Amino acid sequence: MSPVSDGIGALTRRHLFPHFTRGGIWSGDDVPVIVRGDGCYVYDEQGTRFLDGLAGLFCVNMGHGREDIARAGAEQLHRLPYWTNWASAHPASMEAAELIAGLAPADLNSVFFVNSGSEAVESAIKLARQFHLNRGKPNRTKIIARDMAYHGTTLGALAVTGIDRYRAPYVPVMPGVRHFPNTLGEVVPEGGSAADLPSLRRLEEIIEEEGSETIAAVFAEPVQNSRGALVPPPGYWPRLREICSRHGILLVADEVITAFGRIGGWFTSVDFGATPDLITFAKGATSGYAPLGGVVISDEISKTILSTGSGSFMHGATWGGHPVSTAIATANISALRDENVPARVHGHEARLQAGLDRIREEHYSIKEWRGSGFFYALEFTGDRDSERGLTDRESIEILRRVMPQALSEVRLITRPDDRGATMLTIAPPLVADAAVLDELLNGVEHVADAVDSFLARR
Repeated sequence: MSPVSDGIGALTRRHLFPHFTRGGIWSGDDVPVIVRGDGCYVYDEQGTRFLDGLAGLFCVNMGHGREDIARAGAEQLHRLPYWTNWASAHPASMEAAELIAGLAPADLNSVFFVNSGSEAVESAIKLARQFHLNRGKPNRTKIIARDMAYHGTTLGALAVTGIDRYRAPYVPVMPGVRHFPNTLGEVVPEGGSAADLPSLRRLEEIIEEEGSETIAAVFAEPVQNSRGALVPPPGYWPRLREICSRHGILLVADEVITAFGRIGGWFTSVDFGATPDLITFAKGATSGYAPLGGVVISDEISKTILSTGSGSFMHGATWGGHPVSTAIATANISALRDENVPARVHGHEARLQAGLDRIREEHYSIKEWRGSGFFYALEFTGDRDSERGLTDRESIEILRRVMPQALSEVRLITRPDDRGATMLTIAPPLVADAAVLDELLNGVEHVADAVDSFLARR
């Protein structure tokens, strides 16, 4: 991206503390400052236009600059700028909850609002543990999640996150968490079923090792983000549901990224053939126009918590179900529904995948691409044909210099990702049309050209 002005750059370094950003980048003079958005594009302070190939952070599903969504928030600000859901309610949160529950599976009828995906996961942990406690099973406190999975940054969610370097600065985190393999590279064997997958067999081994009577819940993303858009093999989610039900363990679908159309449906776990006990959501619920996250809760869990024990969920937040955020959620999800956006994602999926197939075929540095809907990751390697991997030095150069420079040249914003491999993630706004997708693919091809050229000079 183009450099910021001296004044804003100095203010950036002096006052604003960054999220997930290396200090060397933040203290430099090329920190991007984005000032405006329109559709699938954003603009920096100098007026340069960039294609938003990551939908902000997997959230701007309806695109930037929607007047109808902004108007819903403004009208709510004038009508009732704040009220709480503690022992009271307000129409905006009630309407949003009704809309979301109506899109969820039949027996998930309650919605608990918070402010982010991390808080949604934190809330789901607490819901699971209090549910078991209220049922007279206080030993069911442990959580199982998948290797390399990202579930958030608050301490409970961080413990569930399966990325060691994210947890390392904060240990000890919440105890009683185990991780089982993700689905990278897994296929159902010929003549077999999902029950034969090594990851799910390992899950059952962990349940036996820990004792099923001690386990509260299993957390999993329908398409796992960290380690590169991992789409599970056929039958994976129904088998996961069966394992959890057989052992009395709650199944939590972390749909912070995948809900509200990202994969082409409202809730991807349901599309994959399973009804979870809890569904976490955030990002796409408001298309990023306001902070909002939440948990969709089954009838059994909500009734148990509100009618036994203390009769209250011992958790809450000042801003949970904020009137402005929930009014925006209703406007956003209604637009997604009325404009049939999830179906449009399915309609464009083949175009994206055909483009990725072509790019991979023409670039020896691309090992493979993975993903579904409008959510993909390209994994890079030293030489696909000879199966030479990247050295650590090559990986660092590609992630920190080669990719960022190539992205800047084509004015594409997306994410070089180092979580488990050297990858490039793409997840455009769901309103992207064929022309936008072709521009996105051209930008990705330019990045792949740059990686090939870099490796050819080694």
